[in-house]
Amino acid sequence: MLAKEIREMGEGDINARIAELERERFNLRLASGTRTLEDPLRLRVIRRDIARLNTVLREKIIGIAEAAAPKRAKARNVTGRRGRKSATATNRKQTSKRT
Repeated sequence: MLAKEIREMGEGDINARIAELERERFNLRLASGTRTLEDPLRLRVIRRDIARLNTVLREKIIGIAEAAAPKRAKARNVTGRRGRKSATATNRKQTSKRT
């Protein structure tokens, strides 16, 4: 279940879906104790879906429209007369003097 789909749902629908997934998770955990599950990764998927639903529900309660993506630091642009080549050549000269 994608976060976009969840954001389109109402609070009541989200709560109902959480309850449904909790029931399914409980049943799978009981079944895993007595027999081998056909799809053991289903437990992980359910757990993550529940967390995603709770996160979006909390966003709706607080009033956050959508979580903003973190900003990345811009890489330094090395161009011109003293570009990347001269910088590495300078580094080579310094390292050769150390030895």
